[in-house]
Amino acid sequence: MDRKVVFIVNPKSGNGATGRQWRSLASGLRAQVGDFGELFTTRPQEATALARHALEGGADVVVAVGGDGTINEVLNGFFADDGTPVRQGAALSVLPRGTGSDFLRSLGFASGDAASIGARLAAGRRRQLDVGLVTYERDDGRLERRYFANVASFGTSGLVDRYVNRATKVLGGKASFTIGAVRGLLAYEDRRCRVRFDDGPWEELDITCLAVANGRFFGGGMMVAPDAKMDDGLFDVTIWSGFGLSDFVFQRGRIYDGRHVELKGTRTLRAKRIEATCAEECLLDIDGEAPGRLPSTFEILPGALDLIA
Repeated sequence: MDRKVVFIVNPKSGNGATGRQWRSLASGLRAQVGDFGELFTTRPQEATALARHALEGGADVVVAVGGDGTINEVLNGFFADDGTPVRQGAALSVLPRGTGSDFLRSLGFASGDAASIGARLAAGRRRQLDVGLVTYERDDGRLERRYFANVASFGTSGLVDRYVNRATKVLGGKASFTIGAVRGLLAYEDRRCRVRFDDGPWEELDITCLAVANGRFFGGGMMVAPDAKMDDGLFDVTIWSGFGLSDFVFQRGRIYDGRHVELKGTRTLRAKRIEATCAEECLLDIDGEAPGRLPSTFEILPGALDLIA
């Protein structure tokens, strides 16, 4: 290949399978794309610093190897503290190795195996994707900004994330999320939040979950925003109100195939900017991670990312 490629590898992804299998995976990838650099994470949030280091060192393509959380960390490494690109024209690619793979689903690809990703890297075809930017309150009370590629949300999803990420994922993404969802829905009660969409009026809403969707899927395969497009310059917003454990059990099929938008208690709309605040603690989910809480502002950055996938 005539460009510098660096893989950012989370060896603990896939319950450790990535680390155990990486030598074999790397050998197959080199046969398809030629030589490339490798950087390995050793702790949470390290992938952002590694991606930024690779880009500052001249990488043209950075490949995130891991779950949706690793992909999110690598994405954040593409942007400097002032919001400008670390390396103009550089592209992200992904080799999904997590339990959820919601980003891959949202991209519309049926397969994310190494051979398929290697073929796409070798072809080098790019597409521009929108990126979301969320400003929020961290657990320690400080404000922070974070980029997201797929879906950010708040409400029960943030609580579910905390349960899921603290538990083993040996049963796979859907099973792990189902167990976490049951625990979260048992513990969660709707929050009364103030929300504003674009320049509209502030609204008082009872929130089970409000999803700000660039992609279509979250939560290990839930089609939260069936009509979302990742390059239209708009968020698809889905609001669930009054949902409980019984709805998750009896409407499970609709939640996973997108027909939940027909249910009472579901509202959908599109917006470029969403502001939200809540008097009670209301936790965030950002691409499957739970970094903080409301108050938050969500903004769309049209065409901000080049992707090879």
